Amino acid sequence: MGSFSIWHWAIVLLVVILIFGTKKLRNMGSDLGGAVKGFKDGMKSEEDAPKQVQQGGQTIEGEVKGKTHANV
Repeated sequence: MGSFSIWHWAIVLLVVILIFGTKKLRNMGSDLGGAVKGFKDGMKSEEDAPKQVQQGGQTIEGEVKGKTHANV
């Protein structure tokens, strides 16, 4: 009763395939892979956090997305 044999796991896999179908399982796998990839990219962007700039006694956090010309 402690651990399952290979036959138990084969039967469970067969039941799961019969219930969900291979197409749905494939879509769930690709969605899970995309979520993991997005999480890893999010963790990388945390390491490259925007720099803080001290200006006029205020701390300004941000990241430059594009150059703009301001009339000063």
